[in-house]
Amino acid sequence: MKIIVYIAFCLLILQSCSDDHSENKRFTVVTTTTMITDLVKNVGGDIVQVEGLMGAGVDPHLYKASEGDVLKLSNADMVMYNGLHLEGKLEDVFERMKSQNMKTIAVTDVLDKSDLLSSTLFESNYDPHIWFNIEYWERIAHFVAEKLGESLPEKADMFKENAESYGKQLQALKAKVTEQIATLPVDQRRLVTAHDAFNYFGEVFEFDVVGLQGLSTATEAGVKDVQQTAAYIIDHKVKAIFIESSVPRRTVEALQAAVNSKDHQVEIGGTLYSDALGNPGEKEGTYIGMFEYNVETIVNALK
Repeated sequence: MKIIVYIAFCLLILQSCSDDHSENKRFTVVTTTTMITDLVKNVGGDIVQVEGLMGAGVDPHLYKASEGDVLKLSNADMVMYNGLHLEGKLEDVFERMKSQNMKTIAVTDVLDKSDLLSSTLFESNYDPHIWFNIEYWERIAHFVAEKLGESLPEKADMFKENAESYGKQLQALKAKVTEQIATLPVDQRRLVTAHDAFNYFGEVFEFDVVGLQGLSTATEAGVKDVQQTAAYIIDHKVKAIFIESSVPRRTVEALQAAVNSKDHQVEIGGTLYSDALGNPGEKEGTYIGMFEYNVETIVNALK
């Protein structure tokens, strides 16, 4: 609560800073997750300066704003975030910014609620991990271009062209990973991970997805969760389970130990990128590279 009050105070004090926009200063967009940061860079190009709050391996479910984040948010021309309570501890901050007419946009607003996967176990009632549906991500790219164009109408055509170019790359990505996944029989498409981040992926590519911690990492996996998931692995003869880069590996290792203690050997098939991309400059540091890496890791481990 203290950090929320502090942020609200800083936003009131520093709001005027956002109005002092030099003609030579690039339009600044502050983003939350690494996936959104990468997308806005692709759509905004050289016209937009993108400043991401979260880095590689950062869990957005548990992320708390720092004093440096407050300054970035206050001085931003636009803020783009996922929404659907993914950035749970920042939701109040964004609502306060909206009430002060600061340009704050949830990129998932472009998706119809009928497109979203619901859940009775998660606060928002919708699964926020929408980036694992490539078609949704392409739709969001065009939405970002539209919102940038509204603020910079003289550059709107360029943003639209960038979104169309990026959209073609996403279409090529989907074709590539679909071909890779087709080599894995449907009855072997059982994806067991640290938390329930891959349901959109499972819906598109016909995987049965089991997450040890549920949709949000704010909830800890208990003994019952481990036992139930271990039983699933044994019953379905699952070959491999997966760690996630933004979730501590101990829960998956405990799951592996529980399975192996019942005379069924299950391997850790590798580390997947779920709520954050990899390090900047590496293949997994981009959305497209992350998706290719994840699919390759999954298919190789489960074959």
